[in-house]
Amino acid sequence: MQLSDFDYHLPEELIAQHPAEIRDQSRLLVLGRENGSVSHRRFYDLPAYLIPGDTLVFNDTRVIPARLVGTKADTGGKVEVFLLNRLADDRWETLVRPGRKLRPGTVVSFGDDLSGEILAVTDFGGRVVRFSFSGIFEEVLDRLGETPLPPYIHEQLKDKERYQTVYSRERGSAAAPTAGLHFTDKLLSSLAEKSINMAFITLHVGLGTFRPVSTENILDHKMHREYYSIPPAAADTVNRAKERGGRIIAVGTTAVRTLETVARDGRIEAGGGWTDIFIYPGYRFKMVDALLTNFHLPKSTLLMLVSALAGRENVLAAYREAVAERYRFFSFGDAMLII
Repeated sequence: MQLSDFDYHLPEELIAQHPAEIRDQSRLLVLGRENGSVSHRRFYDLPAYLIPGDTLVFNDTRVIPARLVGTKADTGGKVEVFLLNRLADDRWETLVRPGRKLRPGTVVSFGDDLSGEILAVTDFGGRVVRFSFSGIFEEVLDRLGETPLPPYIHEQLKDKERYQTVYSRERGSAAAPTAGLHFTDKLLSSLAEKSINMAFITLHVGLGTFRPVSTENILDHKMHREYYSIPPAAADTVNRAKERGGRIIAVGTTAVRTLETVARDGRIEAGGGWTDIFIYPGYRFKMVDALLTNFHLPKSTLLMLVSALAGRENVLAAYREAVAERYRFFSFGDAMLII
């Protein structure tokens, strides 16, 4: 299977530069898994497509101010460090710029309360950094770090909470699980009143979700690992729903990847760990029945995952219709329900 099989034309003006004024008033394209049927709705219409006993699985990760700008202690040269995965209290996997000048042993200063030493080069070209800081790391990061936005967003975000879901709790992501950005507290309440189950799991979004595919044969692509955690209450909710024949509807590709990583014999187990699962057409889903997601970049692993669930031709046809209908794409864009 070739990378070019997952390409499509997207006019640049359809890349959303800011979120919808009201979260749940974004558009919703509903795609039928089996026949490729397409309907055009609003996100607040979601309850019409769910029935009592369905279970929505949310990723409750919270974006951290993961971008740090500092200077090399020896030369004063400007350095950018992007936090990906926490390995220990003081050690992180990171991306750095300029990479070629940040060799092991280099010390970077980010201010009076924070510095970092490059310990090692990772297999994906990043760096392991050991930080030295005064006080509590999270508080230092809140003061010195910046919330990163995807590179295709060129406008400043006035309200940083619009790059967080309303149910975000567990700090640790380098990027938002964007499918969840459409939910409001009011919509969540209406779903609960309709007896729609809700389970909250965590996957800290890092390089694995967004790393570009650089090989023409997609089977040669290697995913980077990301950390997940499933509380006992969430596992119980999902397992009871599955036993009763209810549908498991993942909110976002990160929820899909977590559920499919831990699924065994129609059940999931509580716990935490790392996943580097790569889902592409031909994959047989063990747990997920339906998916809420945004519109993804051409040639991305996210588009491949969506194609695995609904069929590549169905998905690309739906994307062509979304372009024709002037949907808004990517992180701050509109949504798709595959059901």
